[in-house]
Amino acid sequence: MQTQDAIIPGSAPEPKLNYLTNGSTLRSWLLTKDHKRIAIMYLITVSLFFMMGGMYAAAIRLELLTPASDLLQSGTYNKVFTQHGILMIFFFLIPSIPAILGNFLIPLMIGAKDLALPRVNLLSLYIYWIGGALTLWALMQGGVDTGWTFYAPYSTTFSNTYVMAVGLGIFINGFSSILTGLNFIVTIHTMRAPGMTWFRLPLFVWAHYATSLVMILGTPVVAITILLLALERVAHIGIFDPTVGGDPILFQHLFWFYSHPAVYIMILPGMGVISELISSFSRKKIFGYEFIAFSSIAIAVFGFLVWGHHMFVSGQSIYAGLVFSFLTMVVAVPSAIKVFNWTATLYKGSISYDTPMLYALGFLGLFLIGGLTGLFLGSVGLTVHLTDTYFIVAHFHYVMVGGQVIAYLGGIHYWWPKITGRMYSEFWGKISAMLVFVGFNLTFFPQFILGYQGMPRRYASYPEEFQVLNIFSTAGASVLGVGLIMPVIYLTHSLIFGKKAGDNPWILPGLEWRTSSPPPTENFEVMPVVTWEAYDFSDENGLDIDEIKRQQAELATA
Repeated sequence: MQTQDAIIPGSAPEPKLNYLTNGSTLRSWLLTKDHKRIAIMYLITVSLFFMMGGMYAAAIRLELLTPASDLLQSGTYNKVFTQHGILMIFFFLIPSIPAILGNFLIPLMIGAKDLALPRVNLLSLYIYWIGGALTLWALMQGGVDTGWTFYAPYSTTFSNTYVMAVGLGIFINGFSSILTGLNFIVTIHTMRAPGMTWFRLPLFVWAHYATSLVMILGTPVVAITILLLALERVAHIGIFDPTVGGDPILFQHLFWFYSHPAVYIMILPGMGVISELISSFSRKKIFGYEFIAFSSIAIAVFGFLVWGHHMFVSGQSIYAGLVFSFLTMVVAVPSAIKVFNWTATLYKGSISYDTPMLYALGFLGLFLIGGLTGLFLGSVGLTVHLTDTYFIVAHFHYVMVGGQVIAYLGGIHYWWPKITGRMYSEFWGKISAMLVFVGFNLTFFPQFILGYQGMPRRYASYPEEFQVLNIFSTAGASVLGVGLIMPVIYLTHSLIFGKKAGDNPWILPGLEWRTSSPPPTENFEVMPVVTWEAYDFSDENGLDIDEIKRQQAELATA
């Protein structure tokens, strides 16, 4: 624990060391076991993958600006949308909130010094780097053209691209998710501060607990599937290749058994972020805390039962299709519970429209559209018409980008003062949030119409009657791109020129706001004891609000 040295009269006190300043050599960072430093290294790496994936997305939208395939040839276009999907899903969407915000905040939120397995935490980062490096090498050598789903038998027999190398990179990266999930579960079970009962945990922690269960149970399935795919490519032993007795539908069953729960690996942590933002900026205890907590577990459980709705047109039994259609409707219920409870929390709340809250409100609108359109796709009859059209692309992005990415941006802005000890420009933050919201809708809402009209996805050329809506979509992508680039600029600027943040700049009751900003290496000078309920904004929760406001006023005038 850091202790303050005795102050000699007439001398200035030495500044307290925090996780950023306690050893700043490259070696100290690369060999650190501090969960906060590991989260920062994840932040840098994940951001790089996001930028690369975004460049592929820009190339896709530029190609679709005109009906002809005049920017990219069809083979190149296949590689571009495949590599966009691989980078965004496996190396950004899945790790972003758990690896960055979860890593940084879970020990702080439960009153622990670190994660339970700090060396394993560092190992998971190294595994992520190795898997990412191998994947990037394969993309630079020529890439892969199978689509991010790697459907057999094209991926096992016919594709001459770097399927093996990319598959191995994803296979390796899966172990990073498994270790991270294991670490979170052990930490939440064994390292909660005195008084931090299960029903005093922040909903952010509940969401990550549910996500970790999916990581541990689901990721080995896709790892084995990719291993079988590699074995099929090398030995042609007839697992998925129908020409030698294999079954390509088996690959789809195995792949989607993981990949639909993977949607919840991506969105559940975002839901945890939104629970924190809605309560904090409404200044109200979250409505129906227990229902939101258990709905996270319900989503994790039901998520393993609905993979077949991706296969309505694959030739599976009509009876199986009816069962999966019913279960798809059922899995929407826990998500609806969250949306209703968030809305009830907002009702008569003392709402402040800070940048994180704008992202939270944007999440509610975009996720609602994504969820409702998911019900269309859960209906067997409609899916026959909509499968492999741009309706699917729009729905997926409304859930993933309109949900997870918006929540990620909201979380980064919300906890940025705690992570860095600096405040960012609220003006530019609000401008960026509005640009992201407007640009996103202009990009993807026209794609619902395109899909309904029958425009297939994954084609570099299309009939001329679809061009106007594609122009709208590409224009929206330009606005969205500006909105996403802006936070990189003003958040980086805040590291040097931003005003110093107080320990509790938002005046909130959570444990993470009861330590310094940035936190010390071991998080707390004294082990906290929790005596208040979650999201308790009353005066009896141990917060000295007058003292916090006084410190904020001093920082504002410094």
